[in-house]
Amino acid sequence: MAKKEMDLAAELASELNKTNKDQKVAFFLNEDGAPTNVDGWISTGCAMLDVAISNRPYGGLPVGRIAEVTGLEQSGKSLVSAHLLAETQKQGGVAVLIDTETAVSREFLEAIGVDVAKLLYVSADSVEQIFEFTETIIEKVRTTQKDKLVTIVVDSVAAASTKKELAADYDKDGYATDKAIIISKAMRKITNLIGRQKITLVFTNQLRQKMNAMFGDPWTTSGGKALAFHALVRLRLKNMGQIKQKVNGKDKTIGMKVRCQVIKNRMGPPLRAADFEIFFDRGIDNFGSWLGVMKENKLVKQAGAWYTYIDTETGEELKFQSKDFIDLMDEREDVKEQIYKKICEATILQYKSDSKDIEAHKLDTEGAEVVD
Repeated sequence: MAKKEMDLAAELASELNKTNKDQKVAFFLNEDGAPTNVDGWISTGCAMLDVAISNRPYGGLPVGRIAEVTGLEQSGKSLVSAHLLAETQKQGGVAVLIDTETAVSREFLEAIGVDVAKLLYVSADSVEQIFEFTETIIEKVRTTQKDKLVTIVVDSVAAASTKKELAADYDKDGYATDKAIIISKAMRKITNLIGRQKITLVFTNQLRQKMNAMFGDPWTTSGGKALAFHALVRLRLKNMGQIKQKVNGKDKTIGMKVRCQVIKNRMGPPLRAADFEIFFDRGIDNFGSWLGVMKENKLVKQAGAWYTYIDTETGEELKFQSKDFIDLMDEREDVKEQIYKKICEATILQYKSDSKDIEAHKLDTEGAEVVD
């Protein structure tokens, strides 16, 4: 019976593909060319955030998909996006930055690893221009190098106006919905287009508070709901505090602590979070986030300011302080790979087809999380 069903499915797929001569439309999901297959991943610059998003080792944001990075001001949205551009270039891809704010620091981009000589910087004045430029890039990639990795970062949606609003006087009102309508129309056009190429489209967006919100999530984003619906991954960044250092006897702010929550995820389990530190002179501190996950999963022992890690292959005890952890990871490649593997084993969710062992849970009415 199963063979007959498979034969019928194959016949149906063949018939559907014959009716559409331009491109193949019917697939089986175990095929390499199925549109649902992810062709690759782009690191965010933080390995713990990559695992939280992709639920796999050496993951990140999926290639060929749309993502949104949200947060309040000074929460690290542009920085995370810049790391994505740098990682794209490391993989031999083309990095494109569509800027609506004219607020890019060339020196800082170079500090975190972006090759500014190869970065395509595009200045956009309106929402219409953003999507016109994006569609032009997509069509050009499709007709020239279809398998070329391209990452397009739009920074930001919140700062972009519309052509109608730009032409109006300052005292005119009534254009609030125009932006949402344009974005909604544009997202319907380009979502399937980028899925057929190795193009990743990332939008940064600002949070704003909902009016009269008494229950649930009090935050929303500008530009309507279309971007939230079409994005397969949505990240929300939150500034958790400043990092200070004594300089000439005075406290000097050298960075900030950030928590990134994956509020929507079609690539893995949602509502996971990763904490990391951002330094103003070099960007995201990748290894600093590892130590917190190691402590949480009891992969390391702590006694005061000292940590002890036992090499499971040699039995060697490695003692270090948090300030020396980065040096340890740089010097001991074998230990770094071993720790990363253990972190992945402890944090990656294993999917189960049998639900017999699922215990009863109750709903947390303060948010969308399910808690014990």
